Amino acid sequence: MARLPRLILPGQPHHVVLRGNNRQAIFFSDLDRQHLLATLAEVSTLYNVAVHAYVLMDNHFHLLVTPVSADALSRMMQALGRRYVGWFNARHQRSGTLWEGRFRAGLIEGERHLLACMRYIELNPVRAGLCAQAQDWPWSSAAHHLGLGRQPLITEHPLYWSMGNTPFDREHAYREFIDQGVPLSEQAQFTQSVLRGRPVASEAFLKPLAGEHERVVSRRPRGRPRKQPTAPVAPIDSDPN
Repeated sequence: MARLPRLILPGQPHHVVLRGNNRQAIFFSDLDRQHLLATLAEVSTLYNVAVHAYVLMDNHFHLLVTPVSADALSRMMQALGRRYVGWFNARHQRSGTLWEGRFRAGLIEGERHLLACMRYIELNPVRAGLCAQAQDWPWSSAAHHLGLGRQPLITEHPLYWSMGNTPFDREHAYREFIDQGVPLSEQAQFTQSVLRGRPVASEAFLKPLAGEHERVVSRRPRGRPRKQPTAPVAPIDSDPN
């Protein structure tokens, strides 16, 4: 099967997902989660990728990141995958692959969709029934954005800062925003975007990219084109009267 094309733009936020192979667990303990976050902090700094939000689930994780260059995101994810798997396999006396494949990524138009994507990511444990509120899950950036604990890993995006003039104002505004939940249409949009590598962006944002990135920005339906119905042709000898 051909690889899905990716659209990675420097200076733009991207929603990233990496899953365990065959949906297997990628964390067996809190120490595993701590090690992945520590490794993420190292490689994000090394490759100059800002991490705005994250959540660690049992068999996958989500990131919201902005790379400084076109290849920074891929290099960071490759380093993260290799380092974590080597450590994980040695610790748990296992061998072989851990990941489903390469990471999935969807471009996010920041001005329109970044905060909504951040909310989508941080509410993942709530949707999964693992906790009642986003801040109750210890393995996400929600507590940071709600003012319940600073996380050095997180680089706050300017759009988060625009929610208020003081930390208290921003945290309060974000709490109200996240308490609204994620509309089902928005949930489907972000899920399909990252799985299929499609941008979540306006037509105006995508139009300048269409020439070089046609396969990614065009929203063609899957499968063969549907046949257009044709009007029935009346017999030559028929009489409409």
